[in-house]
Amino acid sequence: MPLVAPLPADHDPEVARLALFFNQTLGFPPNSVLTMMRRPALARAFTELNRAVMANHGRVTSELKRLIGHIASTTAGCRYCEAHTIRAAQRFGQKEGTDARRLDEVWTYATAAERAALDFARAAASVPNDVTADVASALRAHWDDGEIVEITGVVALFGFLNRWNDSMATELEGAAVADGERWLVGRGWSVGKHVD
Repeated sequence: MPLVAPLPADHDPEVARLALFFNQTLGFPPNSVLTMMRRPALARAFTELNRAVMANHGRVTSELKRLIGHIASTTAGCRYCEAHTIRAAQRFGQKEGTDARRLDEVWTYATAAERAALDFARAAASVPNDVTADVASALRAHWDDGEIVEITGVVALFGFLNRWNDSMATELEGAAVADGERWLVGRGWSVGKHVD
């Protein structure tokens, strides 16, 4: 059971407006943001941070950003965010024309540059942080400074979300549960505490 229940998406016009942004990414407003709406300034600030971090500036594609978030969330153990990121990666991958096998084979299907970004995401999301000189060197070999800022921004954004959703035991939405069961169960994923 969630620590704090989310507000309904039609609670007020501001909640409805913020929900539209996430409808593009996930196809529904996430319960995490609907819970944040109990303090609207927090939900607005989070949404603006999300827009800035997840904006596509080139080589760090929208799909790759979601896969970076997925690896960071898997490392942190946040089942809620694992399901959301795999869902969003699939949706953006379809738009970007990438092979859906990437979702099943994220580690083995990745290019060398993607592998460096995903290795960094795992290391950066670890507690304690495990970004070594070797991990940093591999990242720098494939990505420029601006791209490294984007990649680190994704890991940091999901650090916030991982703590938020695991602490709140945010209820996982039905479509995200279905995608978790489709793409992640074979790797040991379950809904865990994210049920009502």
